[in-house]
Amino acid sequence: MSKMRYTRRSMLKTGAAAVAVSALPAPMIWAQDIKDITLRQFGTGVSNLNDVATKVKEDLGFTLEMTALDSDAVTQRAATQPDSFDIADIEYWICKKVWPTGNLQAMDTSKIANYDKIVGIFRNGKLTPESVIAQGTAPHTVGFTSGPGGTDFVAEESGWMTLIPTIYNADTLGIRPDLIGRPIETWAELLNPEFKGKASILDISSIGIMDMAMVCEAMGEIAYADKGNMTTDEIDKTMAIFIEAKKAGQFRAFWKTFDESVNLMASGEVVIQSMWSPAITAVKSQGIPCVYQPLKEGYRSWGGGIGLSKGLSGMALDAAYEYINWYLSGWVGGYLMRQGYYSAVPETSKEFMSADEWGYWFEGKAAAGDILSPTGDKLAGAGDLRDGGAFADRMGRVACWNAVMDENQYMVRKWNEFIAA
Repeated sequence: MSKMRYTRRSMLKTGAAAVAVSALPAPMIWAQDIKDITLRQFGTGVSNLNDVATKVKEDLGFTLEMTALDSDAVTQRAATQPDSFDIADIEYWICKKVWPTGNLQAMDTSKIANYDKIVGIFRNGKLTPESVIAQGTAPHTVGFTSGPGGTDFVAEESGWMTLIPTIYNADTLGIRPDLIGRPIETWAELLNPEFKGKASILDISSIGIMDMAMVCEAMGEIAYADKGNMTTDEIDKTMAIFIEAKKAGQFRAFWKTFDESVNLMASGEVVIQSMWSPAITAVKSQGIPCVYQPLKEGYRSWGGGIGLSKGLSGMALDAAYEYINWYLSGWVGGYLMRQGYYSAVPETSKEFMSADEWGYWFEGKAAAGDILSPTGDKLAGAGDLRDGGAFADRMGRVACWNAVMDENQYMVRKWNEFIAA
């Protein structure tokens, strides 16, 4: 074995990374055995990135084939085509729909090197011991199962995870401050007639309904018992408000993909809309003012993770665990944090970011110099602050998580009526 070449070769070149990698409990995979392995991964465009696949090949030696789909297509594939993938890169609200099908296999946390460093949001639901768990499908509520063959969810850390968490964020509305010309402080502004024909909301029902709820609650129109698990009456009232706004011409368009939201905002056709962090980054990288606006009611949050197909076994399964451990070891986290996301293990990401980047993205400090995107585009300059501030300030103000409700089928039917109205 001493003559064999370890596949984490490039990671072993750096001191801190070498220590972390050498401690990995996953099976030791050797380059000559693993180089012919291909793992098929699919998920949304948020994290299925060509740069990650390239880095996997460089660091681990095997091939990662990535397919990017919209959230609804991701859900359908994970639930109905278990033989078409090895790795499902999905969100936790999607896990609630997919896990009971038995298409994914439980993952042994003893094989995850940095498990103890995963933020509390994914382990017990709390950022700090004093945190109040937000409404909706909080990741920890669907993050653990009873055992290796489990298709259930359990409340405690059981040693068996449904998904290994990777990425998350506190979402809000994106705005064009140059075209609006005044402060925006509340979710209610999405339906302000001042922005008639220049507003947009995303057309993904399980996410869009939560944005709607934040707006309706901010307007004082509806007081939800639980925004993440509405009654049919609450769904009806929510949809009625938005259908009325749609018929009045409030919305310029509805989007499903990252690129659509970028084009709407960059063109100026839309000045206020549901957005995702890398879309804000993409607009800014074009030199166009765009802000991920902190709002007084708080954030709508989401989290994602890696799930493994039930059919994955043998060396391919060992390779998948290698990949997961590599994913949490820092390089990917640093890449994603430069898009405005957060890593499930922030402290390893810090090793792959400059002190100025870490200060800007994570600690809420003013930038000392230029802040660049993962592709090298300038996003901020000296003295600039991140929208919403530090990690604790943003993730500490989560009002709800993307959710799958008990009345999900009813909600989807009503959502489709809204889109068709």
